[in-house]
Amino acid sequence: MDPARHFFDRASAPQVVRSLGPARRVPSRPDIPAADPAMSAWSWGEGQPWADAMSQALAEHYGRWSVGWRWAHDEGDFDGGPVGNWCCPSDSITTPQETIGRVVAALCEWREWLESLAGWFDAYPLDLTEVKDQRILWERAARNLILQVTDRTGCGSAWHGHCRQVLTWFLSRWGVAPDLAQDLVDEAIGGRFASWTGPDPELVEDVAERLALSVQPGDGARPARPTLDHLERWLTVRESIAWQEVPEDGRGEPVVPARDGAAEDIRAFDGALDPARAQGLLTALEMVRADAKRGSCLDFELLQRWQHQVLGTQQPPTFRSLPAFAKGGRERYGIGPDTRARLDACLAESTRTAERPLPLTARAARASLDVCFFHPFDDGNARSAFLALVFVLAREGVALDGVSLLRRVTFQADEPQDALTLTRYIDIHLAETRRNTASLGS
Repeated sequence: MDPARHFFDRASAPQVVRSLGPARRVPSRPDIPAADPAMSAWSWGEGQPWADAMSQALAEHYGRWSVGWRWAHDEGDFDGGPVGNWCCPSDSITTPQETIGRVVAALCEWREWLESLAGWFDAYPLDLTEVKDQRILWERAARNLILQVTDRTGCGSAWHGHCRQVLTWFLSRWGVAPDLAQDLVDEAIGGRFASWTGPDPELVEDVAERLALSVQPGDGARPARPTLDHLERWLTVRESIAWQEVPEDGRGEPVVPARDGAAEDIRAFDGALDPARAQGLLTALEMVRADAKRGSCLDFELLQRWQHQVLGTQQPPTFRSLPAFAKGGRERYGIGPDTRARLDACLAESTRTAERPLPLTARAARASLDVCFFHPFDDGNARSAFLALVFVLAREGVALDGVSLLRRVTFQADEPQDALTLTRYIDIHLAETRRNTASLGS
């Protein structure tokens, strides 16, 4: 996270933030006590999606480094961070003018912190190849960084997560391979940092010493690996997962919530980014549910019809003809003459069959990830994947009253646990929807 690689002008930040879509659509916070359950409902239903939309807009303009503007002290949007100018929607969203002012202040505060860290990283002329003769310098640098983080975060809730991140950035700055850097930091800390508790001087010294002693001259970045095809990696992972073992409540009956979670999230999140984007997605959502009611088969042609509305293009978007990239170029999805046919074959497995009666949550998650990693369109694949998930549920009469865990979480193509995590997220929302529906009917 080198700020020198990302230009940022503080003087123009207020103007830039005010020009972004979410700045023109700040939600109105209800005039009720913070402890009122209605405030929590507003925060999750309107405040949080708006803040997510602002993060996306900032990242599109400045780069991914900017999303840290919400990493608040203590129990804010994201626990244990260095930012004091933002807490959470229920506290930080007030009038539009005040709210945008807080966003700007938090963004600048986060940037200043990153620049301070970069200066501390370079406080000593370190060289990984000379680490055996520089142990004391590596130890001093690590100790200083721990103390800086404890001072900045106040050692509140989950402060140690940011401390781990800062130490990992430090090692990476001086050439330690990023994956190894994280392991070395975890081993040095050894789970001894705790929320709401500042480490005593002896513990700080011990962690810094262990970290310095663990670094070796050969810990540098590994030779570049051949370019991976993450679509092929996903297909391998897909076959390795025991989808049939995913827990399912076994009820099998339709779920009709009092609140349309998908539509409400689109209005709150996408509507904050761009009303036209939200309208296109809402139109596609109506088509999804109509197709599900008819029992349509999920395939690229169906995705294409929905995506035509999502993107608002004159012609239906075609299947991509070149390799695709995602996650800042970290994942590459190959292309071949049979890629579309392979996608259709995978999506066909979203239908429940007597031969292989997989749980609904597993089939919905798998279909969504199929769309993510086949990446069939030049734009809007995350929205297409979300619609595929909604379709698989709707085809069996299931809708959710919340989708916050399903839309703005990134999943890796080559991580089996990520796929299982998505099934758990669907199950969490489904269980919550059942509870809420039952409580309204009682």
